[in-house]
Amino acid sequence: MSAPAVVRRPAQPVAPKTASPRRLQPVTAPATRRKPKLAYALVAFAGALLIGGVQIALSLAITQDSFTLAGLSSQQRELDLQASALQEELLGLSSPQELATDAAALGMVVAGSPSYLRLSDGAVFGTGAGADWTSTVDPNGAGAVSNALITPPPAAEEAAADGDADAPTSGQDLPPAITDGLPSPTTH
Repeated sequence: MSAPAVVRRPAQPVAPKTASPRRLQPVTAPATRRKPKLAYALVAFAGALLIGGVQIALSLAITQDSFTLAGLSSQQRELDLQASALQEELLGLSSPQELATDAAALGMVVAGSPSYLRLSDGAVFGTGAGADWTSTVDPNGAGAVSNALITPPPAAEEAAADGDADAPTSGQDLPPAITDGLPSPTTH
């Protein structure tokens, strides 16, 4: 058994590719540059000015708002202090010492002993007599209890008596001025 014979063909040579010839030419004159358009430059400059102006306006608006807010905060603080002072004054005027003093000024007197009325049968227990024109309790006497809410501070009274123009005449107590540092107690 014989194998069929394979016939080989000889390889054909491949021709090399030729590159296209380059076209080099000498430069005869430089290319002319186009002039920039004046309109583009003006638009860019106007845009930059507009952006800067808007930033300045926003900065001024924010600064003005902060000053307004600081003023309103200060005003709110003053109103809170006034409300607190008025509440304290109201507490002082409604205290038992002040009510007793006002009642004595109106001519009201305190009876010596109380009387009671029993509603079931109308019986009166106690003295059953009216009060004398002299009160058994003197709200301004030696046994009176002082109330810090109704007595003014002594410094304001002395300054008003001396006619000191620098003394505060309003009911507002201010802290002392700090000239030589913070106040501190003297120790030995």
